Amino acid sequence: MSNNNAIVVDISQTAGKFSSSIVLQAENKYIDVKSILGLFTTLVSHQSYELHVHGPDAEEAKKAMTEVFKKHGLNVTVVGE
Repeated sequence: MSNNNAIVVDISQTAGKFSSSIVLQAENKYIDVKSILGLFTTLVSHQSYELHVHGPDAEEAKKAMTEVFKKHGLNVTVVGE
């Protein structure tokens, strides 16, 4: 479980560097990636996730978020505008 803590903190800290809105979609749930609590309840299994990123620094945010998810072995797809 402590491994999970590190993943959640890493993901939310990475998201926090950007002003863009970064939303994680897991099945029919939408979670603000900057919310540690939201992530905790969502990153329970290695399912596939979709990221919706909108804002002034969206391109950089998409790249950084994809990298942090891959680093932790999480399968994520960045959804286009």
